[in-house]
Amino acid sequence: MHNFPKVAVVIIHWNKVEYLQKFLPSVLASNYPNLQIVLADNHSSDDSVKFIEENYPQIQIVQNGYNYGYAGGYNHALKQVEADYYVLLNNDVEVGENWIFPVIEAMEADSSIAAAQPKMLQYTNRDLFEYAGAAGGHIDKFGYVFCRGRIFEKCEVDSGQYQNIEEVFWATGACLFIKSKLFHEAEGFDANFFAHMEEVDLCWRLQLMGYKIISVPESYVYHLGGGTLSKQSDQKTYLNFRNSLIMMLKNLPANQVWWLIPFRHALDLLSSGFFLINGFPKHSLAIHKAHYHFAKHFFKWLKLRRKVQQKITNNSMKGIYNKSVVWKHFVEQKQFYSEL
Repeated sequence: MHNFPKVAVVIIHWNKVEYLQKFLPSVLASNYPNLQIVLADNHSSDDSVKFIEENYPQIQIVQNGYNYGYAGGYNHALKQVEADYYVLLNNDVEVGENWIFPVIEAMEADSSIAAAQPKMLQYTNRDLFEYAGAAGGHIDKFGYVFCRGRIFEKCEVDSGQYQNIEEVFWATGACLFIKSKLFHEAEGFDANFFAHMEEVDLCWRLQLMGYKIISVPESYVYHLGGGTLSKQSDQKTYLNFRNSLIMMLKNLPANQVWWLIPFRHALDLLSSGFFLINGFPKHSLAIHKAHYHFAKHFFKWLKLRRKVQQKITNNSMKGIYNKSVVWKHFVEQKQFYSEL
């Protein structure tokens, strides 16, 4: 690469100035010649913006007038960022100095690649894959997501078993490389999601538009995770289940959507029972809340479906597992991606 495309690392942020203090130095040490770093601040009420102004005047600040969450926050901020590539980076990620090159190189080599991710490792336990993305995101036929290196809560040790560049179904929102032109062509994230699953939805839509999503494990970063909503949060459970249903309704082909959504309802009821039996009544309730909200606004989601379906140029998806990952993991006790 002689002409280095312009890369803007855009960090979505809401409060927690301590994350900026801890993780920004690694981002600023990135070894890439045509780089801009942007803080997309979602109306923080702490000293975050002041901290950046005083300590890092080279960082561009885009201030949202409201906390629009991850999806809406990026949609608003990215209208004001000019670059060939966006790297949408969580505020709790430590990067290595050479993390940008390998991904941009792979994406530049193929104009049909829309988005990519590096290998995601845990910040606190560095030889383990990280929950949000691991070595690339997949989805099963019932809409449950998992990763190369992570099935449900089970994160594998990284021993170099997934080092190849591979086409995947979705790339993590915690560190998402995306061609800016295609982000806008796809009309960005679905702001209805607020947070969780919006990157899966965007990658699904990009695939339907004929583009590829890849994982580039030569690049790797360390993610703290659970920064804004912890894994134990019942709000997170609510968003995951609700957004998953919206996403399926929007993107599934007509011959699958009519039976898969009701089937998913049934599976989710089982999950709700599982939470209840295991002493998590709030999570059990969150699933019912998710289904209620999905049903209440059904015609709104249906409208969104029509919009998505009009843009389809491709139906051969990569990264779909044509069986049930729930069954494989919880019944057949498969722990590793390689066993599926």
